[in-house]
Amino acid sequence: MRAALNALTDELKRLKSSGVKSVVVSDESLATLRKIVQARAVAAGGAKNAPIPATPVPSRGAAASAEAPATPAKKAEPLPTFQPTAKPFTVKPLVSAESENFPPAPKVVLPAGDKQTRWNALLQLVLNDPVCKAHVRPGKKVVLGVGSLDAKIFFCGEAPGAEEEEQGEPFVGPAGQLLTRMIQGMGLQRSDVYIGNIMNWRPQMPTPAGGVQIGNRPPTPAEMTYCLPYLKAQLEVVNPDIIVALGATAVTGLFGAGSFKTLGEIRSQWKLFAEKPVMVTYHPSYILRNPTNRSKRAIWEDLLKVMERASLPTSEKQRNFFLEK
Repeated sequence: MRAALNALTDELKRLKSSGVKSVVVSDESLATLRKIVQARAVAAGGAKNAPIPATPVPSRGAAASAEAPATPAKKAEPLPTFQPTAKPFTVKPLVSAESENFPPAPKVVLPAGDKQTRWNALLQLVLNDPVCKAHVRPGKKVVLGVGSLDAKIFFCGEAPGAEEEEQGEPFVGPAGQLLTRMIQGMGLQRSDVYIGNIMNWRPQMPTPAGGVQIGNRPPTPAEMTYCLPYLKAQLEVVNPDIIVALGATAVTGLFGAGSFKTLGEIRSQWKLFAEKPVMVTYHPSYILRNPTNRSKRAIWEDLLKVMERASLPTSEKQRNFFLEK
């Protein structure tokens, strides 16, 4: 549940940063939240039927603010009642390392041949993997990396999102478009690098029956462990000089849970994975949530280190990108 709430918070922040001022919340979702709050109140020693201090919550179809909620009133007030909606609402349980028994991670053996032949074989393995297929919603796609198989730089993210599972390609949504501009700022094109993810499917969240998933959640350790051999196989085929790990989840997928406390403490440092140097930096979505020169400069300084190690030319203009004025 904590993962779901964190994912919801991140999605609201993303919507707010993109100019969205309100979202629609169903009666069923609100009822579920009330039950959670009441259960926690009981666990804390409160009465089961005690009113929950809260500001009034809008009914279905009304706009719920994407801004941070106001401070609850001091006087406890009962929550409003709602009329049931006609459309049934079913919730698919969250996938978790504890609740789902994953089979052992696949052993990926690629055929001999040139890079394209081996990558094509890897693509077929991923597309036909029964576990990958079972975790993709109907009409959506399993995702493998894209780009140059001779790339010097391999950008590694965490998992596909809504746009990615539609197109079957990583980093094509807002964060992906920003990553493309960052690559161009390095003097490269998207086709010059390779872009992949730890995960080959979009981690699922509870969704209304017949509806679409809203928001994303970080993949669980079990999910990332299962998909990691496919990432290693991509590295084997591409054989890049440098890996750029985008965000805390990607770093966790590469180096394991507990390998760091906060991303800030290891950001901009070189690590080693599969005998390849890894530059740790923020995910592009960090800039979408914090569109300041300071946040942009933090990632850009990491990319300057990547450019230097990859022997890419850097101009004075590039070195001065996003400096505070």
